[in-house]
Amino acid sequence: MATTPDHTAETNTPYLVGHYAPVTDEIDGFDLEVTGTLPPELNGRYLRNGPNPRPGEVPGHLFTGNGMLHGVRLRNGRAEWYRNRWVRTSKFSGAPYKRADGTLDLTAVSANTHVIEHADKLFALVENGLPYQVTGELETVGPYDFGGRLTTAMTAHPKEDPVTGELLFFGYSASPPHLTYHRLSAAGELVESKEIAVLAGTMMHDFAITENYVIWMDLPVLFDIRQAGGTMPMRWDDGYGTRLGLMRRDRAGEVRWFEIDPCYVFHVGNAHEDTAGRVVLEAVRYNRSSYDRMWQAMGGRVDHPLADPGWLLGETQGGQVYRWRLDPATGRAHEEALDERGVEIPTINDERTGRYSRYLYTVTENALLKYDTHAGTTRTFGTGAGTSPGEAVFVPAQDGTEEDAGYLLSMVSHGSDQGSELLVLDARGMKQLAAVEMPRRVPTGIHGSWVADETE
Repeated sequence: MATTPDHTAETNTPYLVGHYAPVTDEIDGFDLEVTGTLPPELNGRYLRNGPNPRPGEVPGHLFTGNGMLHGVRLRNGRAEWYRNRWVRTSKFSGAPYKRADGTLDLTAVSANTHVIEHADKLFALVENGLPYQVTGELETVGPYDFGGRLTTAMTAHPKEDPVTGELLFFGYSASPPHLTYHRLSAAGELVESKEIAVLAGTMMHDFAITENYVIWMDLPVLFDIRQAGGTMPMRWDDGYGTRLGLMRRDRAGEVRWFEIDPCYVFHVGNAHEDTAGRVVLEAVRYNRSSYDRMWQAMGGRVDHPLADPGWLLGETQGGQVYRWRLDPATGRAHEEALDERGVEIPTINDERTGRYSRYLYTVTENALLKYDTHAGTTRTFGTGAGTSPGEAVFVPAQDGTEEDAGYLLSMVSHGSDQGSELLVLDARGMKQLAAVEMPRRVPTGIHGSWVADETE
């Protein structure tokens, strides 16, 4: 496999070495080698985003490195190309996030967390600023504010309703308004924005939706003015409280809060309304100890520094899959662990977003897991010792009728001195169908999407 020099291997910064070591350049590769057989119906682009500081840069935190997009073009059973490009934001060009007058430049961001398609546009996302529009060949078009209507940051985890086609999202901030809800039409027009009252600025990385509700996660990781010079000035505050909020989508701004045990959630799996009228949320939950280990390894500050913080899915073991049931009739919340294993980056068949979904796909050390949340069972696909599998992106089969009829795409890193491959699995049986060898090492990143070709 092709290799790329690790320009930061001499450092002890966890997110700049090993599987996370940045690459130093942008390349194009064509007619990629394929092992096995690519399903001919996979016609489109696999796109993935992640932090990738330029040579010599030490950003201070995983979340603040410049965003780099990686793309693989599949068509008619062939892997036509691979390419990678930095997102050319104003931060990439040297602009400061905080201007001299104290205001924030929402274009001076890393755009390093996710890449999505909505209304025939592609956006690179990060939660502290505006989205950046990019092309299907990964070139940067520029910041996008939906005709001047978006004046807050945009989360990296918007939710598209599979029935209405609307895109729901939010922005959060250290200063008021701390939380703002937004709704895009299926055509991409920003049609609703509403402030949501919370007690302080919290790091709200994700949220959930159902057919009738939005679920807010008001959790105890807050902006910390004592760390004003830090790259990610956040801290866990036991005194803040921990709660989930239900907001009806037809009454934006009115939230009913449910107290839960102290925890933090980076990523949601899904949510739905059950037959009893309760709202059921499934997500990856961290307690204080597992959060501190994760956060310190990413470059964040914790109140009690750990001598050996571990890393994302190694010694740290990630968070655990949990389920919460929120009952609007009683005002009570019930929570339970669904598994003891450490996992992260849950995904589903997005056609079930906000509706009941039986299957949840997650990443763990050296493996991808498939949860059957109805039967309480799991299936595992091992990627090999020393590997770092990426988020499993679900692609529905063209003629599939079952929820798990489709494919999982995962970019797997084999280490800083080896290569990477795009795995294609049968989602139902968790069996490998094909592997596309990358022409260069692809660092472990964060989130991605499948963008299918338009069909006539």
